[in-house]
Amino acid sequence: MKPRMRHERRLSLLYSPKYWLFLTLFCLLTASIVVYLGKQQLASAPSLEQKNEQFAAAKQTAAPVLRNALDFHMTDFEQGWLRYTDGMMKTEDGGVHWQETEASVPSEPAPGNEAADAAVLGLVDLSKYQQLSNLTFGSKVYAIKKIQFLTDRIGWALVEEPEELKIPLLVTADGGQTWSDEVTSAIRGAMLEEKARLQQLKKEAALYPSADIAKASIRAEWTVLPDTSAPGDVVLVRHNKPGKIEWLGKTYTLQPFGSGYFTYLPITMQAKPGKYPIGDQTLTIQAKKFDTQYLKVTQQMESMRQDTARIQADQKKINLARSKSEPEFLFSGPFVQPVEGVLTTPYGYTRYVNGKYDSAHMAIDLAAKEGTPIKATNDGVVALADSLYLTGNAIYIDHGMGLFSQYAHLSELRVKTGDKVKQGDIIGLVGTTGFSTGPHLHFAFWAHNVQVNPDLFFNTTPFQWLKAKE
Repeated sequence: MKPRMRHERRLSLLYSPKYWLFLTLFCLLTASIVVYLGKQQLASAPSLEQKNEQFAAAKQTAAPVLRNALDFHMTDFEQGWLRYTDGMMKTEDGGVHWQETEASVPSEPAPGNEAADAAVLGLVDLSKYQQLSNLTFGSKVYAIKKIQFLTDRIGWALVEEPEELKIPLLVTADGGQTWSDEVTSAIRGAMLEEKARLQQLKKEAALYPSADIAKASIRAEWTVLPDTSAPGDVVLVRHNKPGKIEWLGKTYTLQPFGSGYFTYLPITMQAKPGKYPIGDQTLTIQAKKFDTQYLKVTQQMESMRQDTARIQADQKKINLARSKSEPEFLFSGPFVQPVEGVLTTPYGYTRYVNGKYDSAHMAIDLAAKEGTPIKATNDGVVALADSLYLTGNAIYIDHGMGLFSQYAHLSELRVKTGDKVKQGDIIGLVGTTGFSTGPHLHFAFWAHNVQVNPDLFFNTTPFQWLKAKE
């Protein structure tokens, strides 16, 4: 009977409230201990942020891995490459940013590259920079592995022992006086300014008859084109700085174009032969004789010259039209004779009308059949196209920098004031309007409102007047 009593006693415990209360308290105590120990362990473990900081600290203390740069080349102001033993980097913004690349990078510049063309033309002298063996950046002197200048201002240098440098390529924007290990906004701006300067330099160089003449003229302080002239002619002067020129009692302002500053100097018919200083150059004016022409006109035509009111009214229109000229050379090719005709009156003839002295004929007269097409002598802008009293239907074309061509006595105008024309465009037809004895074209050039010899311009340009110096 005793075993049965023990079993009954165990069963009675399972149904006892005290038993379950004790068991619950025990479980709660155990769980609390587990939670407490877990929190302690978590508290002692580093956070994700702490792990990142520890990783960064470890990375900083580790020795940096230096890449060995072998070579570089800038193909222009934007593109270039830098070769390492373990790869290659390229830039497409002048070195502001560099990125890894696997593609082959061209070592030759693309067509139209300003820096390359300027170097080929010899317009920038880069030979002196190839002699540099070291440079100073910060407080340290670096030995140069390779150096490359695109112009006499913009250059790069690959240096030895570049531990302190982000990239072992230094850049200068002042001809090597100072260097930088990054392309700052100021340096990038200087590059773009230099690119624009070279574009202007190329634009000017293309107008000369040869690369040698272009180089000589652009490098000179003063250039006179040509350096020998005669009364009634005109010369083109170039200076490497802005300024003014006092010439035969008048002041002429040098206007910027290309990489220089220019003005036409008209040689008036009153200019005396001799040698005249122009900056550090000398202009020689030689004596020249002009023939005499005698004309007979009707009394009615001769009376036209007496209507001074109409003549003065027209002259105001003409003066206004010639008072404004585009501040650049509008032509690039040679000037052409505007009509094929018979030369009846050359430039400079002393003219007598009905036995009385009239004036010097400061133009050329080309006789042609009425209605013959007249061509624009060169590119320009029509400054005036109007019917005038003495010259009849007349056109003035501005070729820039104070140079105008004049076409008079036309039977018909084919252009209007403000039109842009190209060399060879038909602008009108030969006629005999105004003070005229027959169908012909009265053709003249005006440089700063002084008539000059048209024969100087045909099949050439003022930039090619130095041809004899080749």
